[in-house]
This record gives sequence, structure tokens and C-alpha cells, in this order.
Amino acid sequence: MLATAFTADTAYAVRGEDRPNNRAPAPDALAQRLADGTVRTFEGKEHIYREGDVAAHVYVVEVGHVCIYKMLPDGRRQVIDFAYPGDLVGLGAMGEHKCSAQATSRTRVRGIPLASLHQIARTDGRLGVKLYEAVSRELQATRELLFTVSQRNAMERVAAFLLAISRRCERNGEDPLEFVLPMTRSDIADFLGLTIETVSRTFTRLRVDRLIDLSQSVLVTIVDHEALARLAESKGH
Repeated sequence: MLATAFTADTAYAVRGEDRPNNRAPAPDALAQRLADGTVRTFEGKEHIYREGDVAAHVYVVEVGHVCIYKMLPDGRRQVIDFAYPGDLVGLGAMGEHKCSAQATSRTRVRGIPLASLHQIARTDGRLGVKLYEAVSRELQATRELLFTVSQRNAMERVAAFLLAISRRCERNGEDPLEFVLPMTRSDIADFLGLTIETVSRTFTRLRVDRLIDLSQSVLVTIVDHEALARLAESKGH
């Protein structure tokens, strides 16, 4: 299940790629349920839930980041999305989780029972609309990921990935040209359908070409945003 950017009054430091431009507060009922939700802390690589687990809660990320992935029949891992503070994970699961959610670093989440969410949605039309919008954004993100891994080459995939994080930062009033990557090269490789070596070489190539700068492999500075955007969209043209 993709991470869903869904801001509530109780969410912290919202950072979500698919976060809507409308920053209106969530309905009071949901905000209250989230405030009363169970807080849990996970260490890096610890799972919030695994594929096949009974889906009883949705979780809002308060601190840290979550990698959402699915294991393929041949043993490979396909990363589907990354959840940032303010994102809901586990939304849309029917009966059992179809993907796994793993903390990339020390992460704090707040859980709300699915039954409570469904109850609020039945009585509050505003929440129903927000949930519909959230599912629509997930579908859009899924289509973008499919296009990325099927049509773009390695340089284009990494460029598009960096621009997506840049847009995420800009939407939340953060610097869109300088940001920290909260995920490993392995996570990025499994998200983009590349090898770790290819991801590393591509970052090096982008740095050598002066499209980006890297500090300690995690701090990214976009040096030439226009060139990076042209690279990411070259297949589209």
C-alpha cells in the first residue's frame, strides 16, 4: 500500500510527495481519534507490519521515515513508496496487508483502528472526500512509478526521483534545492528497479555533470534544476 499524505492537526512536520495543496485541517473527529491513538516507536529496519499481517490499524508517521515494499516471487524486493512525517500508512488494506512497512531509521508512529476510521468516514462527508482524494493520489503515484521503471533509463529514473523529493520539500515550505535522503542506496535501487551499483554510478555521473552535488552521500544539492528536469522528462518528449 502506498503511503498517503493526509495531514491532521496532530501530525508532525508534514513531508509527503502526494500531499494535497489544500492544507485545511482534518475533521475534528479524526484529529481527536489520532490524538488518542497508540504511539509506537520502531528502530531502523524494524517492521511496523508485514505482508500478510491482519490489517487492524492505519498509522500516521510522526517522526522518521517508512519504506513500503513487496517481496516478489523470485525473492527480489520492490519498494513501492516512502512515507514521511504526516503520511498515513496502511490505508486501504482489506483484511490483510498486501505490502510490508519497515522503518528506515528510528521512527515514531501513531495508530488508529481501521474500524474507527471507517466509523468516522460513514458519519463525516468531509473525511470521505479526503479519503477518496488520498486513494486517487495513490493511483497517480502508482502510474508514475510504473512509467518510471518501464520507460526511463537509469539517469532519467534517478533524476525523476530527486525531483519528486524536491517537490515534496517545496510543498511543505522547505528548501527544494537542498535536502537529506532518508533512505539507503539499496532502498532507492529497489524503488527504481536498478542495482545498487547503478544507483551509485548514476549519482556520481549527475555530480560530475554538475546537475547535483553530494555531501557524505546523503545531503543532495540540486545545482541545475532545469537540466535535471529535462533529463527526467526526456522520454516524455
